Amino acid sequence: MMTGVDMGKALENLVECALPHVAFDGWSQAALTAAAADSGLSLADVQALVPRGGVDLALAYHRLGDARMVAALASHDLQALRFRDRVTLAIHLRLEGADAEAVRRGTALFALPLYAADGARALWGTADAIWVALGDTSTDVNWYSKRATLSAVYAATVLYWLGDDSADHEATWAFLDRRIANVMAFEKAKAGFTATPLGKALMAGPLALFDRIRAPSAAQDLPGYHSKGL
Repeated sequence: MMTGVDMGKALENLVECALPHVAFDGWSQAALTAAAADSGLSLADVQALVPRGGVDLALAYHRLGDARMVAALASHDLQALRFRDRVTLAIHLRLEGADAEAVRRGTALFALPLYAADGARALWGTADAIWVALGDTSTDVNWYSKRATLSAVYAATVLYWLGDDSADHEATWAFLDRRIANVMAFEKAKAGFTATPLGKALMAGPLALFDRIRAPSAAQDLPGYHSKGL
């Protein structure tokens, strides 16, 4: 087993070695075995890094893409951009740094019922990474709504991107702009409705409930918790 080795670096190396094989074999045991040979890791070391095999390798690739996106965002002057443009930039960076065939194979893998929950968590993780990188400080129900909305926008954009053969993916970026515009229009309409007497009356109950919802914390690492108990 690995001793005195940076497991993060070893896993990153394993992922990079896997990518040429994933294009042909998907996120499979065959790709993992070939990657292990190319990386110089023993099968025992690989088992320690990715206990569930190909699916854990695919998740490691996804998390690596998130980390690289966050690092790329840090090199931009985000304060000079409108907030919607910061979100757009984050998604640009996330997709521009991705291998389309690896993403395509991963999409197929996470469409399987056995791994659908893993795929959903990975998608949520990307949305969370973007919001954290952009300085989100929400701790109430907005923590969830922001990530849920961005997860939907990102998922739709990825699917469009996978089928886009336009120059420099211009069609994908236009699609993304439309999706963000849709979200902005919805939020504006929602704010306008809740400001009316009827809206205030209808939303009084739900808002009182939402006000008691809090974002997860390090001490309570759960999908969410109620301010007065679970």
